[in-house]
Amino acid sequence: MSDKEKNVNDDPGFALGKENYKLLAIGFVIIVLGYILMSGGGSSDPKVFDESIFSFRRITLAPLVVLAGFVFSIYGVIKRPKE
Repeated sequence: MSDKEKNVNDDPGFALGKENYKLLAIGFVIIVLGYILMSGGGSSDPKVFDESIFSFRRITLAPLVVLAGFVFSIYGVIKRPKE
């Protein structure tokens, strides 16, 4: 067994590297941004229908941003940490 394999396997530290955790944090921020874009559009009067809930931002853009955040987070988990 080489020294490189020994160091990687015997290290009781974190499962992911520093870069992986940064990517996960960025993915989390992207997901939160998507949910913020999705919010709003309510009406102050429950008897009045507000058409703004069907805007491009809430129906198309926000779900795509959330999906991109999840994909980015998955990439952050799958990416091999540098040694």
